[in-house]
Amino acid sequence: MAPAPHAEHAGQAGHAGHAAPGARHHLRHVAVHLLTPLLMCLGMGLAYLGAFHAPEPHGMKVAVVGSSAKAQVLAQTLKDKAGDGLDVTTVPTRAAAVDRLQDRDLAGAYVPSATHPEALVSKANSETTATAATAVFRTVADRQGVPLTVTDLTPTTSGDPTGQGIFFLLVALSIGSYGSVAAIGAAGAGLKLWARAAVGLATSFAVSVIGLALAGPVFHVVDHDYAAVWAMSWLYSAGVITIGIGLHTFLKRWTTLTLMVLFVMLNFTSSGGVVRPELQNGFFGSLHAFWNGAGFVEGARSLLYFDGGAGFDGRLLSLVLWLAAGAATLALAGTAEKRRAARALAATA
Repeated sequence: MAPAPHAEHAGQAGHAGHAAPGARHHLRHVAVHLLTPLLMCLGMGLAYLGAFHAPEPHGMKVAVVGSSAKAQVLAQTLKDKAGDGLDVTTVPTRAAAVDRLQDRDLAGAYVPSATHPEALVSKANSETTATAATAVFRTVADRQGVPLTVTDLTPTTSGDPTGQGIFFLLVALSIGSYGSVAAIGAAGAGLKLWARAAVGLATSFAVSVIGLALAGPVFHVVDHDYAAVWAMSWLYSAGVITIGIGLHTFLKRWTTLTLMVLFVMLNFTSSGGVVRPELQNGFFGSLHAFWNGAGFVEGARSLLYFDGGAGFDGRLLSLVLWLAAGAATLALAGTAEKRRAARALAATA
């Protein structure tokens, strides 16, 4: 028996109503997903080029050794020529200059001499800063027509000749940490927040052990104080992961981009690992004072090369405070998830 005409038309209409999405729909879907990598591209370009494209002194602290009128005139001459680029002072003796360099309070010091002037620098503090300070002092020696002796007061380890190995350890810790947040958020969506946080803390332990193993026995960037470097690595990683897990409750798929902004774009550029703030503009210099990447890099430098002085305690405190911020973020996320669960239960009642 043939179907009724109206039934056939109804079937065709129903088929048309459930037609597969067209090309325009798929293109919109692709465009939405491309927004994240394009924003990453924009953010990385702005951050890295803004921080590193033209390093030059901005208030870089240097000193001229001596208390004579001649030393005072030389210091003032350097200041006048450099303008805001240099913060030039005098110190009475070479020993006083050495003390200030070991306190990481100077980028370099110049010991005048008619025949053998000397530049005192600290490559462990920052090789780029030491190079910039040496260039300033070399111009003085060149005007005198005499050779300049450069003395590095804090040589780095054999496995880290550039002094930037700690920065690359920071990169490894950061990628392992914020990458783990994405994995926990995706695969652990069915877990309660406390369980995700526990997994995150266990993951931070693994990340810190991997980082120390690579920086220590494998590549010899770290050659002593392994336990302290591991503890700092764990504090840093745990801070990133707890903040990330907490933010995921609110940001969902935008969490990875947010973590890249916080812990790559703003973090690597302000850490001082490649270029310290005295060679950057004021924005990155201000972040360097309290950001967690700077806390790790500068704290590790002070621990490994300056006997745990030169601001180590403050940098360690900053890592603890970032972990505390992670705990606070988790607490807020826990409250938000409980409220959502209560609303969902009420809606189904």
